[in-house]
Amino acid sequence: MNSPDISPDMAPDISPNPSATPRTRLCRYTEQAVYYGEDDLVADLLGQASFIDVFMKQTFGSVPGPAQRRIAEAVLVTLMEHGMTPSAIATRMIYSSSPENLQAGVAAGLLAVASQFIGTMEPAAGLLDQIAAAGADGAAEARRIAREYRARREPVPGFGHHLHRPDDPRALALLALARELGTHGARCAALEQLAAEVDAAAGRHITINATGAVAAVLGDIGIPARLMRGFAVLSRAAGLIAHIAEEQREPSGRFVWRLVDEAMTPARSAGGPD
Repeated sequence: MNSPDISPDMAPDISPNPSATPRTRLCRYTEQAVYYGEDDLVADLLGQASFIDVFMKQTFGSVPGPAQRRIAEAVLVTLMEHGMTPSAIATRMIYSSSPENLQAGVAAGLLAVASQFIGTMEPAAGLLDQIAAAGADGAAEARRIAREYRARREPVPGFGHHLHRPDDPRALALLALARELGTHGARCAALEQLAAEVDAAAGRHITINATGAVAAVLGDIGIPARLMRGFAVLSRAAGLIAHIAEEQREPSGRFVWRLVDEAMTPARSAGGPD
């Protein structure tokens, strides 16, 4: 599985070519072998390559270097779990309704990896790309973005958290790891510029949350914004399987159902309909 380290721009070429017949380079097979790209699954990968290396090569075309691998693994571990979030609750409720379909519960939870929870690294990365592309005018671009969101009374993607204040420990750890590994680059610098302007616009400190840090550290190892949410999907799928395993040992679905029903449904009058 010999390949050069991931290039600074890992975005795959997805430009449409109407005249060409679509082809996949991800996998081919014969009666005797299965190939992932040019790698023989049995001879080159099984027992030799890690899951993260195969995933990165299949998705981005190159095996990560040591620093890039540690960043990717840190991001996956960070995003795997955060308690009884909407995705975990959805997974548990659907699994309690269809315990014969583990995949249905996981799929339900993954639908919550979107613009409000877990998946917010994608819009955050777009903002960091804008600031980094501005070069010497990066601070001015960060100021414009922060003031624009403030004027619209909208949270800046990658900032704010209802629990972790004044700072998100996950974000601090990810950014510190990037500095340690030497991958702290233009996107992390852009995040720092944006953080200063978000604070200035708000008149108080607003935490950089985990997805803001994820956008920066993944951007600095070459992951394109439009594929960053894939890390959240991959990681949270593992976390949701763990929630189902716990649900199998100690079911909570009916407890959650009853809790919500009692809190939200008006009390029935005596003698009223069932």
